[in-house]
Amino acid sequence: MLLNGKTVVVSGVGAGLGHQVAAAVVRDGGNAVLGARTEANLAKSAAEIDPDGTHTAYAATDITDESQCEALAGLARERFGGVDAVVHVAAWDSYFGGLEDADFSTWQQVIDVNLLGTLRMTRACLPALKERGGSVVVIGTQSAVAAPSQVWQAAYAASKGALTSAMYSMARELGPHRIRVNTVLPGWMWGPPVEAYVQFTAHTEGVSQDEVLGRLTERMALPELATDGDVADAAVFLASDRARAITGQSLLVNAGELMR
Repeated sequence: MLLNGKTVVVSGVGAGLGHQVAAAVVRDGGNAVLGARTEANLAKSAAEIDPDGTHTAYAATDITDESQCEALAGLARERFGGVDAVVHVAAWDSYFGGLEDADFSTWQQVIDVNLLGTLRMTRACLPALKERGGSVVVIGTQSAVAAPSQVWQAAYAASKGALTSAMYSMARELGPHRIRVNTVLPGWMWGPPVEAYVQFTAHTEGVSQDEVLGRLTERMALPELATDGDVADAAVFLASDRARAITGQSLLVNAGELMR
Protein backbone atom coordinates (compact mmCIF):
# COMPACT_ATOMS: atom_id res chain seq x y z
CA MET A 1 0.00 0.00 0.00
CA LEU A 2 1.36 3.39 -1.00
CA LEU A 3 0.65 5.12 2.33
CA ASN A 4 0.86 2.24 4.78
CA GLY A 5 0.94 3.69 8.30
CA LYS A 6 1.37 7.28 7.13
CA THR A 7 -0.76 10.19 8.31
CA VAL A 8 -2.05 12.71 5.78
CA VAL A 9 -3.80 15.98 6.55
CA VAL A 10 -6.40 16.78 3.87
CA SER A 11 -7.92 20.26 3.72
CA GLY A 12 -11.18 21.08 1.97
CA VAL A 13 -13.02 17.79 2.43
CA GLY A 14 -16.53 18.00 1.03
CA ALA A 15 -18.51 15.94 -1.46
CA GLY A 16 -15.97 16.12 -4.29
CA LEU A 17 -12.21 15.99 -4.62
CA GLY A 18 -11.41 16.37 -0.93
CA HIS A 19 -13.52 13.32 -0.12
CA GLN A 20 -11.85 11.35 -2.90
CA VAL A 21 -8.38 12.25 -1.61
CA ALA A 22 -9.26 11.23 1.95
CA ALA A 23 -10.80 7.98 0.68
CA ALA A 24 -7.69 7.20 -1.37
CA VAL A 25 -5.46 7.83 1.66
CA VAL A 26 -7.40 5.29 3.75
CA ARG A 27 -7.68 2.86 0.83
CA ASP A 28 -3.91 2.92 0.46
CA GLY A 29 -3.25 2.19 4.12
CA GLY A 30 -2.92 5.67 5.59
CA ASN A 31 -4.62 7.74 8.26
CA ALA A 32 -6.57 10.73 6.98
CA VAL A 33 -7.04 13.86 9.09
CA LEU A 34 -9.87 15.82 7.49
CA GLY A 35 -10.42 19.55 7.63
CA ALA A 36 -13.10 21.81 6.15
CA ARG A 37 -15.36 24.59 7.38
CA THR A 38 -18.49 22.46 7.68
CA GLU A 39 -18.31 19.78 10.35
CA ALA A 40 -21.34 17.90 9.02
CA ASN A 41 -19.55 17.33 5.70
CA LEU A 42 -16.50 16.05 7.54
CA ALA A 43 -18.53 13.64 9.64
CA LYS A 44 -20.32 12.31 6.56
CA SER A 45 -17.09 11.84 4.64
CA ALA A 46 -15.31 10.13 7.53
CA ALA A 47 -18.25 7.76 8.11
CA GLU A 48 -18.31 6.74 4.45
CA ILE A 49 -14.60 6.02 4.08
CA ASP A 50 -13.83 4.71 7.57
CA PRO A 51 -16.99 3.50 9.35
CA ASP A 52 -15.27 2.44 12.57
CA GLY A 53 -13.16 5.60 12.79
CA THR A 54 -9.86 3.76 13.10
CA HIS A 55 -8.05 5.65 10.35
CA THR A 56 -9.72 9.07 10.32
CA ALA A 57 -10.01 12.14 12.47
CA TYR A 58 -11.53 15.49 11.61
CA ALA A 59 -12.03 19.03 12.84
CA ALA A 60 -13.89 22.01 11.42
CA THR A 61 -11.16 24.19 9.95
CA ASP A 62 -11.17 27.55 8.21
CA ILE A 63 -7.76 27.92 6.57
CA THR A 64 -7.98 31.71 6.81
CA ASP A 65 -7.64 31.28 10.59
CA GLU A 66 -4.11 30.39 11.65
CA SER A 67 -5.16 28.99 15.00
CA GLN A 68 -7.61 26.59 13.35
CA CYS A 69 -4.86 25.40 10.99
CA GLU A 70 -2.62 24.74 13.98
CA ALA A 71 -5.42 22.88 15.72
CA LEU A 72 -5.87 20.54 12.74
CA ALA A 73 -2.14 19.81 12.62
CA GLY A 74 -2.25 19.25 16.38
CA LEU A 75 -5.11 16.79 16.00
CA ALA A 76 -3.02 14.74 13.57
CA ARG A 77 -0.19 14.57 16.08
CA GLU A 78 -2.47 13.80 19.01
CA ARG A 79 -4.41 11.06 17.24
CA PHE A 80 -1.77 9.45 15.03
CA GLY A 81 1.58 10.68 16.33
CA GLY A 82 2.64 12.99 13.53
CA VAL A 83 2.16 14.22 9.99
CA ASP A 84 3.71 12.60 6.91
CA ALA A 85 1.94 14.62 4.24
CA VAL A 86 -0.57 17.38 3.71
CA VAL A 87 -2.80 17.62 0.64
CA HIS A 88 -4.33 21.03 0.04
CA VAL A 89 -7.75 20.80 -1.61
CA ALA A 90 -9.49 23.71 0.15
CA ALA A 91 -10.16 26.56 -2.26
CA TRP A 92 -12.59 29.31 -3.20
CA ASP A 93 -13.54 28.48 -6.79
CA SER A 94 -17.06 29.88 -7.01
CA TYR A 95 -16.26 33.49 -7.94
CA PHE A 96 -16.51 34.05 -11.69
CA GLY A 97 -15.54 36.85 -14.04
CA GLY A 98 -12.57 38.56 -15.62
CA LEU A 99 -10.73 41.86 -15.21
CA GLU A 100 -13.30 44.35 -16.47
CA ASP A 101 -15.97 43.26 -14.02
CA ALA A 102 -13.57 42.46 -11.20
CA ASP A 103 -14.46 43.22 -7.60
CA PHE A 104 -10.97 43.42 -6.16
CA SER A 105 -12.19 43.16 -2.58
CA THR A 106 -13.51 39.70 -3.52
CA TRP A 107 -10.23 38.95 -5.29
CA GLN A 108 -8.44 39.67 -2.02
CA GLN A 109 -10.67 37.15 -0.24
CA VAL A 110 -10.02 34.53 -2.94
CA ILE A 111 -6.28 35.09 -2.56
CA ASP A 112 -6.57 34.89 1.23
CA VAL A 113 -8.14 31.44 0.94
CA ASN A 114 -6.34 29.93 -2.04
CA LEU A 115 -2.84 31.31 -1.60
CA LEU A 116 -2.41 32.44 1.99
CA GLY A 117 -4.71 29.80 3.44
CA THR A 118 -2.67 27.05 1.83
CA LEU A 119 0.53 28.61 3.15
CA ARG A 120 -0.97 28.91 6.65
CA MET A 121 -1.95 25.25 6.67
CA THR A 122 1.45 24.22 5.38
CA ARG A 123 3.26 26.24 8.04
CA ALA A 124 1.06 24.74 10.75
CA CYS A 125 2.17 21.25 9.65
CA LEU A 126 5.87 22.10 9.33
CA PRO A 127 6.99 21.19 12.88
CA ALA A 128 5.57 17.69 12.46
CA LEU A 129 6.79 17.32 8.86
CA LYS A 130 10.33 18.30 9.87
CA GLU A 131 10.50 15.44 12.37
CA ARG A 132 10.62 12.75 9.68
CA GLY A 133 10.35 14.45 6.31
CA GLY A 134 7.30 14.16 4.12
CA SER A 135 5.29 15.69 1.36
CA VAL A 136 3.17 18.74 0.62
CA VAL A 137 0.77 18.36 -2.31
CA VAL A 138 -1.05 21.41 -3.61
CA ILE A 139 -4.14 20.98 -5.77
CA GLY A 140 -3.89 23.75 -8.34
CA THR A 141 -5.66 24.16 -11.65
CA GLN A 142 -4.83 23.98 -15.33
CA SER A 143 -6.30 27.49 -15.50
CA ALA A 144 -3.18 28.75 -13.73
CA VAL A 145 -1.10 28.01 -16.83
CA ALA A 146 -3.66 28.19 -19.66
CA ALA A 147 -6.73 30.43 -19.71
CA PRO A 148 -9.97 28.45 -20.11
CA SER A 149 -12.26 29.35 -22.98
CA GLN A 150 -15.56 28.24 -21.42
CA VAL A 151 -15.59 29.78 -17.95
CA TRP A 152 -13.93 32.95 -16.71
CA GLN A 153 -12.37 32.53 -13.28
CA ALA A 154 -9.60 35.10 -13.36
CA ALA A 155 -9.29 35.50 -9.59
CA TYR A 156 -9.18 31.75 -9.02
CA ALA A 157 -6.60 31.25 -11.78
CA ALA A 158 -4.44 34.12 -10.53
CA SER A 159 -4.49 32.88 -6.94
CA LYS A 160 -3.60 29.34 -8.01
CA GLY A 161 -0.88 30.66 -10.33
CA ALA A 162 0.65 32.50 -7.40
CA LEU A 163 0.41 29.31 -5.36
CA THR A 164 2.26 27.36 -8.05
CA SER A 165 5.05 29.95 -7.91
CA ALA A 166 5.09 29.66 -4.11
CA MET A 167 5.39 25.89 -4.50
CA TYR A 168 8.75 26.27 -6.24
CA SER A 169 10.07 28.45 -3.42
CA MET A 170 8.76 26.07 -0.75
CA ALA A 171 10.36 23.09 -2.50
CA ARG A 172 13.75 24.82 -2.33
CA GLU A 173 13.29 26.07 1.24
CA LEU A 174 11.97 22.85 2.72
CA GLY A 175 14.04 20.39 0.72
CA PRO A 176 16.87 20.30 3.30
CA HIS A 177 14.31 18.93 5.78
CA ARG A 178 13.43 16.16 3.30
CA ILE A 179 10.05 17.77 2.71
CA ARG A 180 8.89 17.55 -0.89
CA VAL A 181 6.46 20.09 -2.39
CA ASN A 182 4.56 19.47 -5.62
CA THR A 183 1.42 20.63 -7.39
CA VAL A 184 -1.30 18.69 -9.20
CA LEU A 185 -2.99 20.73 -11.91
CA PRO A 186 -6.39 19.29 -12.86
CA GLY A 187 -8.18 20.32 -16.01
CA TRP A 188 -11.87 19.61 -16.49
CA MET A 189 -12.46 17.00 -13.82
CA TRP A 190 -15.59 14.88 -13.67
CA GLY A 191 -17.09 15.32 -10.23
CA PRO A 192 -19.86 17.36 -8.55
CA PRO A 193 -18.83 20.85 -9.83
CA VAL A 194 -18.39 19.79 -13.46
CA GLU A 195 -21.50 17.63 -13.34
CA ALA A 196 -23.44 20.70 -12.19
CA TYR A 197 -21.85 22.83 -14.96
CA VAL A 198 -22.81 20.30 -17.63
CA GLN A 199 -26.39 20.03 -16.34
CA PHE A 200 -26.80 23.82 -16.05
CA THR A 201 -25.35 24.52 -19.51
CA ALA A 202 -27.48 21.82 -21.14
CA HIS A 203 -30.62 23.21 -19.49
CA THR A 204 -29.77 26.84 -20.33
CA GLU A 205 -28.97 26.13 -23.98
CA GLY A 206 -31.66 23.51 -24.51
CA VAL A 207 -29.19 20.86 -25.61
CA SER A 208 -28.30 17.43 -24.31
CA GLN A 209 -25.75 16.88 -21.57
CA ASP A 210 -23.84 14.63 -23.97
CA GLU A 211 -23.43 17.57 -26.34
CA VAL A 212 -22.01 19.79 -23.61
CA LEU A 213 -19.72 17.01 -22.44
CA GLY A 214 -18.58 16.47 -26.03
CA ARG A 215 -17.45 20.09 -26.28
CA LEU A 216 -15.19 19.53 -23.30
CA THR A 217 -13.70 16.23 -24.42
CA GLU A 218 -13.13 17.11 -28.09
CA ARG A 219 -9.92 18.99 -27.25
CA MET A 220 -8.46 16.13 -25.21
CA ALA A 221 -6.07 13.40 -26.33
CA LEU A 222 -8.05 10.85 -24.33
CA PRO A 223 -11.77 10.52 -25.11
CA GLU A 224 -13.06 11.17 -21.60
CA LEU A 225 -12.54 13.58 -18.73
CA ALA A 226 -10.26 12.83 -15.84
CA THR A 227 -12.26 12.25 -12.66
CA ASP A 228 -11.95 13.42 -9.07
CA GLY A 229 -10.62 9.95 -8.35
CA ASP A 230 -7.87 10.29 -10.98
CA VAL A 231 -6.69 13.54 -9.43
CA ALA A 232 -6.85 12.01 -5.95
CA ASP A 233 -4.67 9.11 -7.12
CA ALA A 234 -2.07 11.56 -8.45
CA ALA A 235 -2.06 13.39 -5.11
CA VAL A 236 -1.64 10.14 -3.18
CA PHE A 237 1.27 9.13 -5.41
CA LEU A 238 3.04 12.45 -4.75
CA ALA A 239 2.34 12.06 -1.02
CA SER A 240 3.91 8.60 -0.99
CA ASP A 241 7.50 7.40 -0.82
CA ARG A 242 7.17 6.30 -4.45
CA ALA A 243 7.70 9.99 -5.26
CA ARG A 244 10.64 10.41 -2.85
CA ALA A 245 12.84 12.09 -5.49
CA ILE A 246 10.12 14.33 -6.95
CA THR A 247 9.84 17.91 -5.74
CA GLY A 248 9.14 21.31 -7.24
CA GLN A 249 7.02 19.81 -10.03
CA SER A 250 3.60 20.53 -11.52
CA LEU A 251 1.68 17.49 -12.78
CA LEU A 252 -1.18 18.07 -15.22
CA VAL A 253 -4.05 15.60 -14.82
CA ASN A 254 -6.26 16.63 -17.73
CA ALA A 255 -6.71 13.74 -20.20
CA GLY A 256 -4.19 15.44 -22.46
CA GLU A 257 -6.10 18.67 -23.10
CA LEU A 258 -2.95 20.70 -22.52
CA MET A 259 0.50 19.17 -22.91
CA ARG A 260 3.69 20.75 -21.58
